[in-house]
Amino acid sequence: MRHFDVETLTPGRWRNGGGATREIASRPAGGEEFGWRASVADIDREGPFSVFPGVDRTFTLLAGDGVRLTCPGEFERLPARVGEPFAFSGDLSISAELPGGACRALNIMVRQGSWTARVERVAGRVAPPAGHAGVFYVLRGRWQTGGGDGRALESGQGVWWDEDDDAPGEGVAPLSPDAVALWADVTALGRLTGRA
Repeated sequence: MRHFDVETLTPGRWRNGGGATREIASRPAGGEEFGWRASVADIDREGPFSVFPGVDRTFTLLAGDGVRLTCPGEFERLPARVGEPFAFSGDLSISAELPGGACRALNIMVRQGSWTARVERVAGRVAPPAGHAGVFYVLRGRWQTGGGDGRALESGQGVWWDEDDDAPGEGVAPLSPDAVALWADVTALGRLTGRA
């Protein structure tokens, strides 16, 4: 498992100036086209999301009063609340409204036809399956990673792993009664069908 703290990740400004992205992981590393990617976005003002053809996205609000996502003909003014994952196609033209001001969100993106991702809010121990990639992000409380390099994680911190990493063993467990986190389980489609 590789540890991260969002506040130490370098932000890159969006081309349209509406926010900044802090990349957690992009695999394969150094590839021109990612198979899967995890990042945290700081959304400063209302406007369009970037279109990512051939990519499935899962957007989860981390902080702020909410985001209204609108795609004409698909969905209208769908509210996003903290810790509530929302999946959609990156092919869609989506606009974001910020009724309560600036927000922060976790973005998980996977290449259609090659990868799949499931993001869920968790409050108990997470033991990632062997052969899966993933990201674990702490929303609140304290958590503990297992294994020889185990350490405590707090809000805004987390871990990520590749599908070829050794099985994470004991995984990540809550240390405080208020512990809540997001777990993105990312799987190569070949693994799901047994062809990998």
